[in-house]
Amino acid sequence: MRFQLIDRVLERGADKLTAIKSVTAAEEYLADHFPSFPVLPGVMMLEAMVQAGRELAAGLGDPPATPLVVSEVRNVKYGNMVRPGQSLTVEVTLRGRDDAGFDFNGTGTVEGAVAVKGRFRLTPLAE
Repeated sequence: MRFQLIDRVLERGADKLTAIKSVTAAEEYLADHFPSFPVLPGVMMLEAMVQAGRELAAGLGDPPATPLVVSEVRNVKYGNMVRPGQSLTVEVTLRGRDDAGFDFNGTGTVEGAVAVKGRFRLTPLAE
């Protein structure tokens, strides 16, 4: 199954991308997380950063022959919750690139407060 969390790219630079994920009450996973207090799950916040990283990497030329997958996640910290009606603004910065993949710093904010931040690495899917 393929799903896209990023609603739109707000800004793209040589080594930085800013995107937005708007959270609506219609998203299925919110019914279970948590039924009386729906919030965007932390793993979905991380996935939004990963999707923004893929988008940035795709714009760097020479796209890999296979999809980029998460091979490492470090120092992920969660702060504020993201509720329906709010938007998660994701900013990813390319820390480095080598033959094996891409290293990123990512931050997700909601209403100016940090909701998630961390580092991650994307590498081509091994065939």
